[in-house]
Amino acid sequence: MNMRIALTLAATASVLAACGKSEPQAPAIAPTQVAAVQTPPPEYPIELACTGVGGKSVLTVVVGVEGAPTDVRLQASSGNAQLDESAQQRVREWKFKPATRNGQAVPTTIQVPVSFNPPQPRPDQCFVIEERLRRGG
Repeated sequence: MNMRIALTLAATASVLAACGKSEPQAPAIAPTQVAAVQTPPPEYPIELACTGVGGKSVLTVVVGVEGAPTDVRLQASSGNAQLDESAQQRVREWKFKPATRNGQAVPTTIQVPVSFNPPQPRPDQCFVIEERLRRGG
């Protein structure tokens, strides 16, 4: 057999043998979920707290790839517009560790409940507010 033909056949056999095999793939990187990092509570207007007005606002929040909320919407109202607005304002300032897929940050939509529970025992400020309301001012 001619040396040239033998080399060609050997090369062809190598190529054909490699066709059925795939390159080893890098191990998949496990996905991660979004995680809250800084979540200071919203302001609870003292007048509402003292009069027993409370509730739970539920917000739909899109956490961007930088870990900051890119969209905050009211999904369910607390029953008080002032509390709902306070919740939305504060959550817009929160910081998160973004979710990842294959090692890359991805935007993620989450639900965030924000509860306003009247404080017990009542703060001393409540007595001052009640006195002012009783006097008509």
